[in-house]
Amino acid sequence: MASERVTVTVQDPDGERDVSLSSPNKIVWPVEGEDGITKAEYAEYVQQVAAPFLASNGHRPVSLERFRDGIAASPGKRAEGFFSKNPPKGTPDFVDAVTVTYNSGRSHPQIVLNRPSAIVWAVQMNTIVFHPWASLESDTDNPVELRIDLDPQPGTDIADAVVAAHALREVLAEAGLEAFIKTSGNRGLHVFCPIVPEWEFLVVRHAVIAAGRELERRMPEAVTMSWWKEERGERIFVDFNQANRDRTMAGAYSPRAIPGAPVSTPIHWDELDDLDPTRFTIRSIPGRLAEIGDPWAEMQQTPGRIDTLLEWWDRDVENGLGELSFPPEFPKMPGEPPRVQPSKKVAANWEDEDD
Repeated sequence: MASERVTVTVQDPDGERDVSLSSPNKIVWPVEGEDGITKAEYAEYVQQVAAPFLASNGHRPVSLERFRDGIAASPGKRAEGFFSKNPPKGTPDFVDAVTVTYNSGRSHPQIVLNRPSAIVWAVQMNTIVFHPWASLESDTDNPVELRIDLDPQPGTDIADAVVAAHALREVLAEAGLEAFIKTSGNRGLHVFCPIVPEWEFLVVRHAVIAAGRELERRMPEAVTMSWWKEERGERIFVDFNQANRDRTMAGAYSPRAIPGAPVSTPIHWDELDDLDPTRFTIRSIPGRLAEIGDPWAEMQQTPGRIDTLLEWWDRDVENGLGELSFPPEFPKMPGEPPRVQPSKKVAANWEDEDD
């Protein structure tokens, strides 16, 4: 039997466009104490938030985290998702693409969302989480944002991340950068600084490391830059590797694959101390936008420079603090320490890593 289908009429900048939506009544997210969120309701949400969503996530490569059955998996089972980067066969012409170079050196086209109908198409393709690059399609090699992920470790929570975020904002201000903040949609916080696109990803990563090290010096008991989990303790981890090419975090106004449909939500700094990220959901965000607007509306108007952070990086290198570990899928990088967790650092491992 053919699945139920409806046609969604979407208002694009160049006129109306019809997008086919299959299984509109399928429950994508369960919601405790309420009816679940359907695919049709999700399609309506992305249309309501299309303007601020595209301002933060559009015109750049994006990875789509897709869940064929939504996150409402069978009882006792975890929903399984997968990532789409390249436009799949049959992608309509209103969904754009740009060729990007990955860390392996390979180049492929990657999806770009530039209009509301393209976001609805992504919903039709069972996308739950949108993962945008930090660079634009016009120059995919040079980021327009410095991004820092404040990731609570076991024994810490969002309140600890809030304290770290305030201190990080001061560090970035001393470096001449204006910081913007959003919830991760889960337990953490994301701090973004708009920057002029004059530096490629590895250089921006060094700027993030410099900022993280400065924050760690000021809050050594509360913040860590340790890549290895066994060294982090009950501290907030500054995830510097999210600044790498093709390493992304949930975009602004993207939902997460968690019951209740929480949303990664831009907030004003004066909202931070009373923050309850669980109240930001697909069902609450349209009303929030109507009431207070988009806290990130002016983010890209005054991009900053990372020169001061790079001076801090050079200073730290001169003082013996060099490169930090890369994610395991990366090729061995110049100056990188051995890729072995500290508890397993025996002489043989160190020698093998230097081959």
